[in-house]
Amino acid sequence: MTEYVVRFLVGGALVSIFATLGDILRPKSFAGLFGAAPSVALVTLGIALYTHTPDYAALQSQAMMAGAGALAAYSIVVSNLLIRARLRAFPATMISLVVWLVVAFGLLALAGGPL
Repeated sequence: MTEYVVRFLVGGALVSIFATLGDILRPKSFAGLFGAAPSVALVTLGIALYTHTPDYAALQSQAMMAGAGALAAYSIVVSNLLIRARLRAFPATMISLVVWLVVAFGLLALAGGPL
C-alpha cells in the first residue's frame, strides 16, 4: 500500500511540474509531451530501482518502450482509418487496438522480455 501512496504523491507532484513546464514552453503543442505519462513512468522506474534490482527496472523500461512504440503505431493506424478510410470511431479504434497488441507483444518478444 505504501508504494501506491508514494507513487500517487510523487507522481502527482511531477505531473504538476511537467504541466507547468508545458504551459511555459512554446509552442503550446509541446504541452501534451509533458503530461502525466513521463512523470508516472519516472516514478515507477524510481520505485522499481529502490525496491527491486536494476534488472527488474530494466525490464520495466523495456515494457514502457514497447508500449510507447505500440502507441505510436496505434495512433498512426487509427488516424489513417479515420481520415483516409473514413471509418467511424468505434471500428477504427477496435481495428487499431489489434495493431497495438501485435506491436506491443512483438516488440517485447524482440527485446527478450517476458510475455
